[in-house]
Amino acid sequence: MTALLDRPVDTTAWTVGEPRLLAGLAEQFRLDLAAHIAVHGPLPPAERLLGYLDAAPIAGRGGAGFPLGAKLRSLPGRAKHVVVNGTESEPASRKDRTLLLRTPHLVLDGAVATAAATGAREVTVAVHDEAVAASVRSAVAERRDARGVRVRVIPGGFVAGEARAVVRALQGGPALPPGRRTPPTETGTLVSNAETFAQAAILLRRGPHRFADTGTRTEPGTTLLTVGGAVARPGVVEIPLGTPLGIVLSAAGAPVAPEAVILGGYHGSWVRPLPELRLSREGAAAAGAAFGAGVLLVLDGASCALGELTRVAGWLAAESARQCGPCRFGLPALAADVTALALGQRRPGAAFEHARVVTGRGACAHPDGAARFVTSGLHLLADEVDRHRAGGCRRPVLAQLPIGSAR
Repeated sequence: MTALLDRPVDTTAWTVGEPRLLAGLAEQFRLDLAAHIAVHGPLPPAERLLGYLDAAPIAGRGGAGFPLGAKLRSLPGRAKHVVVNGTESEPASRKDRTLLLRTPHLVLDGAVATAAATGAREVTVAVHDEAVAASVRSAVAERRDARGVRVRVIPGGFVAGEARAVVRALQGGPALPPGRRTPPTETGTLVSNAETFAQAAILLRRGPHRFADTGTRTEPGTTLLTVGGAVARPGVVEIPLGTPLGIVLSAAGAPVAPEAVILGGYHGSWVRPLPELRLSREGAAAAGAAFGAGVLLVLDGASCALGELTRVAGWLAAESARQCGPCRFGLPALAADVTALALGQRRPGAAFEHARVVTGRGACAHPDGAARFVTSGLHLLADEVDRHRAGGCRRPVLAQLPIGSAR
């Protein structure tokens, strides 16, 4: 199966605590159906899922964090279509691809069970690349209960991974969010990312009490993080929700005193590397941050942090849908403001004003996320901005924050 990896995708995986989603991957690169059953056991009846989700809520692991149980109960009657969003358009994230490449049956378990629990007759796994598609198709061919599962490769791009953009692409339209912010559940389509479905499969097997024997009271279970940047051990790590940031940084081989941490990816937040910060949605919110897509990026003092912010701000502007004013004009203006700050030519007031203007006015959440990323970075890097106005920090930009299109 490693021959399926026809493009460089880092699928290194490790754990803090007992592995659940990543169980068995320390011994084998990929779990076929026989190995999957040997590690996880048979899947219990799907009719238990809704009750289990009420007892042990699973927040969506794709960025928005909407509880899976609430999403299922918001369906207008029976579901028509279950969509596994495996596109993972966030360039710093590898967790969903790691699941679909290395333990695809766990994701399929959750998707097939969700379809059975909601009455959906159609299941589609949407991905951006052929390597992942080949892995999932191979897994589908092994299963009797997945004969109706389709695998679709759809166009890439940062905003193409948004749930409504995925549905639009599957229906033959452009891979862009539509102008109205109408959730797919209103038309009977349930969309969640790959990790969310894998978590549902774990919940079905363990039951709500054993599922909640790790994590926090309000956020039970584990989660996957993609750890990158200035660390000695990058990759996908499974942690109990609520694990202190310091434990993960130490396990990943981060510098003793990192300059900054980006939490949640490029719609997330720049935060101070406080060891006591709890890695959960509640913990991130308490720190004024967004947990987002489960990304943890570390910057050390070797790279110019303001230069790193400038690179990503420009990339976010280029990756916009260009369907509304905030994307077409606001984000490029915001990126230009950050560039001017890196050149020492401006004070940050204009950037904060452009971020304020685009927030809440876009046809999708991209302007909001980009503005949050930029403004949180400028707040954290206030001293760095002053240094650049005084002549620069004289550090190179080492590209510790990965960028690149999923197209």
